[in-house]
Amino acid sequence: MIKVGSLFSGIGGIDLGFEQAGFEIVWANDMDAEACKTYRHNFPNTQLIEGDVRDIDPRTLPDIDVLVAGFPCQPFSVLGKQRGFDDPRGQLFFEIARIVKEKRPQVVFLENVKNFASHDNGQTLKVVRTIMTELGYSFDAKVLNAVYYGIPQKRERIYMVCFREDID
Repeated sequence: MIKVGSLFSGIGGIDLGFEQAGFEIVWANDMDAEACKTYRHNFPNTQLIEGDVRDIDPRTLPDIDVLVAGFPCQPFSVLGKQRGFDDPRGQLFFEIARIVKEKRPQVVFLENVKNFASHDNGQTLKVVRTIMTELGYSFDAKVLNAVYYGIPQKRERIYMVCFREDID
């Protein structure tokens, strides 16, 4: 079975999709206590690390094939101040990169708001692309609207998929 680690898991929306597709969610992380209560209910067999992602030592995490992360969107959203990487929440992407560097999953799946694609005239996306390629991953990104995939709401998001370059 393909093993998944999940960062910024919330109540497990992304994880549910992976689980329904036959993947095993091995471990997950979120710092919101209320979201973690719901996550534990929804995923009783997953090791949930409740706390700040910055405090995670990736060497202590079980190995995974896929890392998923719907990281904080407020710094990149048109509804926010759009401070991007200057916002402490925006800097949390670099925690994903830190964990990727240590765990070396075969696939990295990232999700954020539509505006991430054009934030700071595309420079934000360029930074993520550069970091992922420097870590040895391909990088593909596309904005998709959930309404066209069986979800009953218009919800445009950018999905970034990265494959480790040394695998077929």
